[in-house]
Amino acid sequence: MLNVLDQWLQQQLGQPVQSRHPVAGGCIHDAWRLVLADGRTLFVKTNRASELPLLQAESSGLRALAAVAPDDLRVPTPLAVGRAGNQALLVLPWLDLTVAADSRGWQQLGRSLAQLHRASLGNAPGQKGFGWDHDNWIGATSQPNGWWSSWGAFFCEQRLGHQLRLAAKGGHPYRNSEPLLALALDRLQHHSCQAVLVHGDLWSGNAGLVSGGGAALFDPAVYRGDREVDLAMARLFGGFPEAFFSGYEAGWPLPADAHSRLQLYNLYHLLNHALLFGGGYRHQSQDCIDGLLAS
Repeated sequence: MLNVLDQWLQQQLGQPVQSRHPVAGGCIHDAWRLVLADGRTLFVKTNRASELPLLQAESSGLRALAAVAPDDLRVPTPLAVGRAGNQALLVLPWLDLTVAADSRGWQQLGRSLAQLHRASLGNAPGQKGFGWDHDNWIGATSQPNGWWSSWGAFFCEQRLGHQLRLAAKGGHPYRNSEPLLALALDRLQHHSCQAVLVHGDLWSGNAGLVSGGGAALFDPAVYRGDREVDLAMARLFGGFPEAFFSGYEAGWPLPADAHSRLQLYNLYHLLNHALLFGGGYRHQSQDCIDGLLAS
């Protein structure tokens, strides 16, 4: 099987593989650090061939982000995506990330995200409001899109509603789901926001600082939505220092009432984690629903 993979990589990249080493990745795909004969270092994700649509959607999302990212923001542009034997592969440039504390670097990442959001204002050809032109994934969970004229209707139906239906189908329904959706729709109908390209899965494991300077975004679940969803998720699981948020505010301040939507937006990600991992995330999701209805 390794020969099949190496042959496919050589056909796609024009160079034989010199070395391959497994690296820590996410919970869905296997990840590898490849060095080619010409010295290039690459990052490769592999999975079963049936999972190719997930990698294709990730590739599409990365290209969309790269098209509007400022020069100082690294978004790895896919080098190849496809199937080799019984494996699906996505090949990306290697990012040499650093864990060193650098408040200036995080502040720049915040400003760069604000620039990316601003640069994506307005509909490009084929874009018609909120959503995306094809469905994709948030982790390993389907993420339905389509085009919607109303942000509130889109978020309640294609984000919260979809997660709540999946939970019920899996035997774990949430109390007061219908009142929650009614509350969410009412709140968001009165929220005026512009459609921008959002990363869609912006926790600290999908962003970082690059050795030698600069910052990077990767592993997106893109769509066009309210920019606040990216900033809300960045606070959900921690990992982003305050310098990141101050940098964003310097580039494009959030509305004064953005905090009032933070829990509502992050409920989507709590529900998804509950679907994927179960356990305490189910209790956390129900507590969030109860809290929103009581507020």
